[in-house]
Amino acid sequence: MEPFYQQTHKQVHEIQSHMGRLETADKQSVHLVENEIQASIDQIFSHLERLEILSSKEPPNKRQNAKLRVDQLKYDVQHLQTALRNFQHRRYTREQQERQREELLSRTFTTNDSATTIPMDESLQFNSSLQNIHHGMDDLIGGGHSILEGLRSQRLTLKGTQKKILDIANMLGLSNTVMRLIEKRAFQDKYFMIGGMVVTCVVMFLVVQYLT
Repeated sequence: MEPFYQQTHKQVHEIQSHMGRLETADKQSVHLVENEIQASIDQIFSHLERLEILSSKEPPNKRQNAKLRVDQLKYDVQHLQTALRNFQHRRYTREQQERQREELLSRTFTTNDSATTIPMDESLQFNSSLQNIHHGMDDLIGGGHSILEGLRSQRLTLKGTQKKILDIANMLGLSNTVMRLIEKRAFQDKYFMIGGMVVTCVVMFLVVQYLT
């Protein structure tokens, strides 16, 4: 197992050194470098499968250490594979942006060309959507504040009206039964307003959750 392990370990270090070529390669040769590195990674993965079998056949006193060494090699290769994919993703994104920029610069525009569209960057679209959501939330909060202020004013008005009714009732000498009915109605109106405020807050919360 040891010679085969050392051979695979050497290949891992060679790939690590070749990864630096990706940053310096030109557009014409970068694809060749990527393919070369990917082929080496695939070969090492196949070697690791054989090493796992060989490590399981090691003597009991060496088996655990052998498996740990193979696992470390596997981790290193997986890390290299991830680094290669990240580089390819960045390259694809950069090339796409360059193509869009070239198309935009080579496009001719006319004053009345209603069909002319300029591709907007995804980040600008995302920021624009966020700003619209924030404006919508501000409007909702402002509207909710106005509603609560209106309910609060209505409550004060009702309390003042209740006091006036009670004063007039006392002046007219109405019975205690009539007075209790008036107080009961005022109590019901109070809870009706509180219920309206709660429903308004719940609706505002649901709308904000939907927008975000």
